[in-house]
Amino acid sequence: MARLTALAGAAAMTVVVLGLPALAHEHPSGITDLVTPAVVRVEATAHVEITLLDHIGDLVHVERAYDLPIGKGTGIVVNPEGAIVTLTGIVQSADDVRVYAANKVFSEHHKVKVPLDFKRHKLDDPQLDRHLRDCYPPKRPTATCIINATTNITIFPNISPPDPKGFTAEVVKAGAGPDTPAVLVPTGRADGGVGMPTAPLADKVPDKAGSPTNVAGFLGRPAAKLQHTVEIAHLGQGGAGQGGRPFADPDKKVDEPVKLGGLADRGMVGAPVIGDKDGHVIGMLVGGGKDARMIGVREITAALTAAGVPPRRGVVDSAFEAALTRFHTKYYTESAPGFQRVMELYPGHVVAGAHLKTSLAKRGTSEDAGTKKAPVRQAGAMPLWPFIAAAGVLFVGALLGAFLLWRRGRGPTPAPRPPDGLAAVRPRLDEGSTETVVVRRDQALQQVPNPVLTAQEQRYCTGCGMRLGQGHRFCGYCGLPT
Repeated sequence: MARLTALAGAAAMTVVVLGLPALAHEHPSGITDLVTPAVVRVEATAHVEITLLDHIGDLVHVERAYDLPIGKGTGIVVNPEGAIVTLTGIVQSADDVRVYAANKVFSEHHKVKVPLDFKRHKLDDPQLDRHLRDCYPPKRPTATCIINATTNITIFPNISPPDPKGFTAEVVKAGAGPDTPAVLVPTGRADGGVGMPTAPLADKVPDKAGSPTNVAGFLGRPAAKLQHTVEIAHLGQGGAGQGGRPFADPDKKVDEPVKLGGLADRGMVGAPVIGDKDGHVIGMLVGGGKDARMIGVREITAALTAAGVPPRRGVVDSAFEAALTRFHTKYYTESAPGFQRVMELYPGHVVAGAHLKTSLAKRGTSEDAGTKKAPVRQAGAMPLWPFIAAAGVLFVGALLGAFLLWRRGRGPTPAPRPPDGLAAVRPRLDEGSTETVVVRRDQALQQVPNPVLTAQEQRYCTGCGMRLGQGHRFCGYCGLPT
């Protein structure tokens, strides 16, 4: 039984080893194609409506409306419904826009010099100064201003041709600081009848210092001549908590915090940091200036959990990954129909469109690995040779197991039977006598005398005439001694 168990284990290992080449490209490694379709541009503005009640002279209502920029950056789509993770500082102003509106309306109407910023100021005229202080929020019974402020968030997806209008979204969960994750959900339309492309989230951040990554985001609103930007970076030493993990070039050729900080100031703040191992999101770009850092994926998933928005992949992602696997293994003939299917599900998919052009240009050429095998298998189909090899291994194992069981089940070889003419004649027992057990030697060792054909003398009972045997001392019928 132990031999059979070992044999079965060996056969199973053989099947696994033979099947590894077919599963080696489940997810293309070291690229950003899985994430960049889900990268979006996020722009937030504050719309402030203010009414100044001027009753210094005649009572006058001065109505104004101002649109103030809050932030611009990059976000990541995390489920097909269009839920987005970005940074709180992009969609929520750290300053009070109502204070800015009060300064501006007072400066315009009363023709006084009030700095147009987010600070509370004082005027030399006591009466105007009192009216200005009563204009600042919060609202009081003696308020001289009625202010209503709303935040408008516009999302521009990564599609081709670019969408100049985008769609609107609202904040469902904001963080405690500008460099903490914020969760948005669409309030207007989200492109695609089956949902939007999403970015896969990694399980954890790589621990090793110097781990290569890619940062993908937008430096401006998507346009025909402005597509997403991808920059290579490396993780520094340390953790990726609320403070963020630094970047550091292991070769010390580039000052990566400064390089990425400049990109963050130009619009890539909030961009996904993509791991080089499997192309999944491991964090987000934060900071700016000369100090760019990364917050980890655990902070992202914690914010999604608090907002009640679970990350999820969709139909578009499944079709895209299947085609992408064939594309990166150079099966261009098989990848082309897959990318066409993606374009049908989500028109404008920027990465699928670019790879479709390449697949159509290279299919059937010497670069196409699909032309080296006949017949051409369908895209995404499992090759048959691992199953054929596994069946052969199992068949040989079954034959070997049956042979071992047959050898084990055989008993000792029986002794050869003597010829019928040489068999010993067992004597008949008289009446009333008991049978004697005779122990005989192996007939192979006994010497069998040659039979002599002689006539035997026949005997009869003298009392009754009964025929007697050779060994009888009494007549078996009348009992007369012989």
